[in-house]
Amino acid sequence: MTKAIWRFAAPAVLMAAWGGNHFSPLLLLYRRVDGYSTVEVNLFFAFYILGLIPGFLVAGPLADRYGRRRTVAVALGLGVLGSVILMAGHASVLWMCAGRLVCGVSVAAAMVAGTTWIKELSEHDADPPTRARRASLTLTAGFGLGAGVSGALAQWGPAPTILPYAVQIALSAVAAVPLARALPTGPHPVGSSPIASPPGGLLPPGKQSRLDLRLPPGGWRRFAGVVLPMAPWVFGAPALAFVIGPSLVADRTGDLRIAFATLLAVLTLLTGAGVQPLVPRLARLLKGRQGVAGLGVFALATALLAVETGPLAVVGAALLFGIAYGVTIVSGLVEVQALASPRNLAALTGVYWSITYVGFAFPVVLAAIAGTGVSYPVLLAVLAALSLACAAVVLATLRRPPDLRDGHPDRQD
Repeated sequence: MTKAIWRFAAPAVLMAAWGGNHFSPLLLLYRRVDGYSTVEVNLFFAFYILGLIPGFLVAGPLADRYGRRRTVAVALGLGVLGSVILMAGHASVLWMCAGRLVCGVSVAAAMVAGTTWIKELSEHDADPPTRARRASLTLTAGFGLGAGVSGALAQWGPAPTILPYAVQIALSAVAAVPLARALPTGPHPVGSSPIASPPGGLLPPGKQSRLDLRLPPGGWRRFAGVVLPMAPWVFGAPALAFVIGPSLVADRTGDLRIAFATLLAVLTLLTGAGVQPLVPRLARLLKGRQGVAGLGVFALATALLAVETGPLAVVGAALLFGIAYGVTIVSGLVEVQALASPRNLAALTGVYWSITYVGFAFPVVLAAIAGTGVSYPVLLAVLAALSLACAAVVLATLRRPPDLRDGHPDRQD
C-alpha cells in the first residue's frame, strides 16, 4: 500500500492536465467550423495564459496552507467547469475566452499542488529524481492523452465541438474516486512524515497566506543560474512542435490538418514521456549536465524547423522537441524540489511552472515579429541561438566549484 499511495493522486492530476491541453488540436477545428480569425484564436490562448500565471502564484500558498488534496480537488472541478463552458459556448468569443481562463487556473493549480503532492507521497519509496519523474510523467501523460484523444475525436468523431469535452468531463468524474481515497499532505517539520499534517491542521492562518520563497544561503544563485535559464524552454519545445510546426506545412496537409497537428502533439509528448525515465542515467553519464544537453537538442530541433523541407522534417523536429522537453522538465523539477523546504515547496514549484509557461508564448511572439516582415527561418535561427546561450549559462553555473552556501540538487529534507 505504501509504495502505491501516490497513484491515488495521479488520476486527478492527469485529468486536469488533459483538460488544459486537449484544446490545442481543436484550434484548427474552431477556425473551420465557427469561422474564428487568427486574432480570435490567439485571444483564446491569451486568456489561457491569463488564468495560468496568477494560478501558479496563488495555488502554491493555498496548497501550502490548506493542503495538496484540497487544491487538486478544486483544480479538477475547475477543469470540468471549463470544459462545460467551452462545450456550451463554442460559438461565442466571450464564452470561449471565459472557458479558457477557467482552464488556465485549473491546470496551474493541478501542476503546482499535484506535482508537489506526488513528490511528497513518493518520499517513502523513491529517490529525488524518481519523485520528480513521477510528477512530470503524470502531467505529460495528461497533456498527451488529452491532445491525442480530443484531436482524433475532432477529426473523425461526431459532434466534434462537444464530444471531446464530454469525454474529459466523464473521465474527470472517474478520477474523483481515487482522489477521495488519497492521503492528504501539507507542510510538516523537517524529518516528520509528509503524509501526516501537524496537529490541528496545517500552518496557522496567515503563515502561508503569502508567497514564501526563502531558500538556503546561495539557493537563489543556483536557481538563477540553472533553473531560470532552462525553464522557458521546457514548454517552448512542445509549443514550437505543435503550434509552429503544423502552420509551416499547413498547405501540404490539406483536410488532415487537425490530424497532423494531433500527431505532432502526441509524438512530442510521448517522446518526452519515454525520455524521462532515462534522465537519471543521462545525468550520471553527463555528470549532472543533462539540462545542458536538453537545451542543445532544443536548438537542433529549432534549426531543423528553420530549414524544414516538408511534413517529415516537421515530424523529426517534433521528436527532437519531445526529447528536449522530457530532459528539461525533469531536470528543472529535481532542482526546485531540492532547493525548497517542505513549507514552501508548493510556492517555489508554482514560481517554476510560471516561468516554464513563458515558452508557450514563443509562437505568439514569433507570429507578431513575422508580421513585420522577418521570415520564420530567421526567427527560428535566432531562437536556436538564444537556447544555446542559455545552455552556456547553465553549463558555467554547474562548472563552479561546489560551495556549501549553494543549494545542491542532492539536498533532501
